[in-house]
Amino acid sequence: MIVKPFWVLGIDRVVQNNVGSSDYGIYFSLFNLSILFNIILDFGLTNFNNRNIAQHKQLLPKYFSNIVVLKFLLSVFYAIITIALGILWGYNFAEFKILLLLIFNQFLLSFIMYLRSNISGLHFFKTDSLISVLDRFLMIGIIGFLLWSKQIEKNFKIEWFVIAQTIAYSVTALSAFIIVLKHAKVFKIKVNKPFLISTLKHTLPYALLVLLMSFYNRFDAVLIVKLIPDGKIQSGIYAQSFRLLDAVSQFSLLFATLLLPIFSKMIKNKENVSDLVNFSFFLLIAPAIIFAVSSVYYNEEIISLLYKDHTDISARVFSVLITAFIPISTTYIFGTLLTANGSLKQLNIIAFSGVVANLTLNLILIPISQARGAAISALITQSFTAILQIGLAIHMFKIKFSLKKILSIVIFLIVFIGSVHFIHIIDVKWSLRFLASLISGVILAFLLRLMSIKTIFNLLKGYEK
Repeated sequence: MIVKPFWVLGIDRVVQNNVGSSDYGIYFSLFNLSILFNIILDFGLTNFNNRNIAQHKQLLPKYFSNIVVLKFLLSVFYAIITIALGILWGYNFAEFKILLLLIFNQFLLSFIMYLRSNISGLHFFKTDSLISVLDRFLMIGIIGFLLWSKQIEKNFKIEWFVIAQTIAYSVTALSAFIIVLKHAKVFKIKVNKPFLISTLKHTLPYALLVLLMSFYNRFDAVLIVKLIPDGKIQSGIYAQSFRLLDAVSQFSLLFATLLLPIFSKMIKNKENVSDLVNFSFFLLIAPAIIFAVSSVYYNEEIISLLYKDHTDISARVFSVLITAFIPISTTYIFGTLLTANGSLKQLNIIAFSGVVANLTLNLILIPISQARGAAISALITQSFTAILQIGLAIHMFKIKFSLKKILSIVIFLIVFIGSVHFIHIIDVKWSLRFLASLISGVILAFLLRLMSIKTIFNLLKGYEK
């Protein structure tokens, strides 16, 4: 919660300000291209391994050797597909060099995540926590030194940004490998065909789901570069808003991480999940509305504070894209519930529908509205998939929403927008008005019982009644 926001706003943002929207835009496009087929590197192995090692620690020596070999085989497949796409899209030599580095970085990152699944599976949580932030910590140190060294800062190149990531990931992967090897005690390079086939069959549905979700979450940046003449600049403009959306979404992701084991346990014990879904939904949707609405009202000020280039256009993109935080937060509730239930077939159908909708909308809107068109596509797609997940969850679990709570959220929305509008016209510094908007939303949410300290503590304790 500390390192990620600092990385996003203190390093990643500053890099874009130094290299410019065009250079960062092509990096952002290439980065998203490298992520599209990232799931091939993992294929659900991290979750599969974490669950099995946690239950059967004696399997570590067997799994360690076999899964490392499998990951290397998958990395070759991933690299071939991504490189082929790079050739197909017609990137030049300089851009291709960056893409190759990003492909290697994605392999290292996936390898780190797998190694961490062993560490956490062995219940070495403190060690896992340290490894989880080591790469970002090293990147902050390396890139921070380059950015804050006045002589180097003026000539900072986007390639240095990528190389710094490679160094940080390499050190972290080596450190994690040594830790796991110490406990596995044995590591042999061998191909166990029956094990590989069996493992891939178990992880295929999850891998497909992540692949489809990656497409409708990440493909827009690639399309922006290719569909319009000034695509590199527009991609950089889109990255400015996406960075903020990605940062605030981490808090919803943390919330979903808490919910997954709780939902899983309740479903296994055949308990009614309706109450938990109700208070989880309203507990998360209220902060999402508070931040999104406040950000829309102060979009120009926020973007101008963080960036130097194209702030007027970026502000309009941000006002649309940040609104997607609301359906994304909703997805983290109902998508998590459906995942805990093992409803991967249904989730894959929804995700495929999201890919079709997002691709269609982007092909229509990007040529017309450029980066803002991609933002509109993202908002519609996230809302569309969230509605489908809500409908499916209600149907499968017979969830009944409290009429009182629904009325409360309607009242909250109307009163909050009115209060933000009133605060917005007060003649004081914008940062004070923005802070006042956030505070007023929190107070209103507590007054209407959409949020409460008791429910938060219940969730943190594992929903103990």
